[in-house]
Amino acid sequence: MNTIVLQKPEKLILEDTSEPGDPPGGEALVQVHRVGVCGTDLHAYRGIQPFFQYPRILGHELGVEILAVGPNDQNLAPGDRCSVEPYLNCGKCIACRRGKGNCCTSLRVMGVHVDGGYRERIHVPVHKLHRSNDLGYDQLALVETLGIGAHAVARAQIESGEVVLVIGGGPIGLSVIQFAKAAGARVIVMDLNENRLAFCREAMGVDATLRPSSSESVVAQLEELADGDQPTVVLDATGNANSMQSAFYYPAHGGRLVFVGLFQGDVTFHDPDFHKRELTLLGSRNARPEDFRNIIGMIENGRIDTTPWITHRAPLKEVPERFPEWTRPESGVLKAMIEVS
Repeated sequence: MNTIVLQKPEKLILEDTSEPGDPPGGEALVQVHRVGVCGTDLHAYRGIQPFFQYPRILGHELGVEILAVGPNDQNLAPGDRCSVEPYLNCGKCIACRRGKGNCCTSLRVMGVHVDGGYRERIHVPVHKLHRSNDLGYDQLALVETLGIGAHAVARAQIESGEVVLVIGGGPIGLSVIQFAKAAGARVIVMDLNENRLAFCREAMGVDATLRPSSSESVVAQLEELADGDQPTVVLDATGNANSMQSAFYYPAHGGRLVFVGLFQGDVTFHDPDFHKRELTLLGSRNARPEDFRNIIGMIENGRIDTTPWITHRAPLKEVPERFPEWTRPESGVLKAMIEVS
């Protein structure tokens, strides 16, 4: 079976690995058709991904077809097309008991903590498969990325008419934009890359964009764009320490700041300023099962258009050769899609 293994930073190899075999009860054997390349994959390749060990089979944005289900599993059947919820939670800890399996105390994410989908066939727990026989495999592979944004917007409790600043116009920022717009917000996007800002204006239909030069000028520009006020919600999707620390200055008094990205380090802020504005600071990790179900429904009924997302493609066997290109900003990659079969 063709499998791509990340043996160490910047070393992806094609291996012939053994077939997974018949699935046990509670699991399904699936054929992987599409794998989206995530920022997590790129960080792991570069050696800067938290919670990561080598060697590892990457891949957690999956569009799959069920080949077989374990004994007594009747809700899914061979031939069903599914998106995979790649968060393997324990079901017993305090987070899981409260319906927050996305931040389980012993969470394992496919392609990060355990091997993922850069291969032809894998076993997946049946309760982590979300079926849609109306969507194509490209769309199903994008559901997980969209789920990150959907969950972040839900955490922020965005209301119609609010002014929302999204920092970072990469894939995670774009997923945030989709659901902030769906919630009825006026969306401003900030990024250093003018090509990304142009994409946000032309393909995503955001209300305004800006390029930062200093924290002072950013605040002034935000007030100009928001009719004299600062945004009531700021979502940082950069995973960049400087950006995340500067983000504390952007929300309005009484506003909310959501960190969607992460990095390996500490974030500090000026407490008197944070306190006087009574800011709410939120972390957002992964997504919940209901996010997957809702997103599939929104794509099916046309509320979410995935057409602009995929900018690069490659068959599985070419991934070791093509991957270095995808890590370079000048390549213009928004979302690379691996075609497994």
